[in-house]
Amino acid sequence: MPAVLPTDEVETQFLATGSRLIIGCDEVGRGAIAGPVAVGMAVFVPGLGMPPEGLRDSKLVSEKKRTVLEPLVRAWAPLHAVGMASAAEVDRIGIVPALALAGKRALGILHEAGADVAGATILLDGSHDWLSPGLASPLDVRTRVKADRDCVSVAAASIIAKVERDTLMQEHDASHPEYGWSGNKGYGSPAHLTAVREHGLTAQHRATWLGAYTTPESV
Repeated sequence: MPAVLPTDEVETQFLATGSRLIIGCDEVGRGAIAGPVAVGMAVFVPGLGMPPEGLRDSKLVSEKKRTVLEPLVRAWAPLHAVGMASAAEVDRIGIVPALALAGKRALGILHEAGADVAGATILLDGSHDWLSPGLASPLDVRTRVKADRDCVSVAAASIIAKVERDTLMQEHDASHPEYGWSGNKGYGSPAHLTAVREHGLTAQHRATWLGAYTTPESV
């Protein structure tokens, strides 16, 4: 079966019915046991031209290919942002509110960069609008199942968020190599869970998800 490549069909339809711009939105790191949750956003407006060849949902692209694509995606969609909520924030408020917090931060970055956030249609991957409850003012948020697969703006957001979060976890790996974050990126691989049992938790771990192990150390 041939690969499904994202198109700008959905974005173009929204623009044709009155949206001023489209903000593709996707999250990364929701299921990890360590590290932040990240929300990527990429602004789609007329005139961007063809997206980079090979642009797809980050989950369908190898790590090597993502690192090649990411700067091309940033150049193609120059208005983009990644917002994050830390492991401590996930522990304090829960994963879904933390997603909304990270999304709110990404929108703030876009606003500061000059994007008309208030006039945008936000195209959110999935069937659940986890973003709106975290916003001070309502925005036009539209959910779409498999938007990361089908829509260029959401695929772009997923690539940007994935690479930025992966890079951060690789940086954290230098301080705590025993957890293998450079490879597992904070997800609960068997080796990562074994390391947690042997060494305990760090401040990068989501302690409420791993409370049976130990209390986070101060790092």
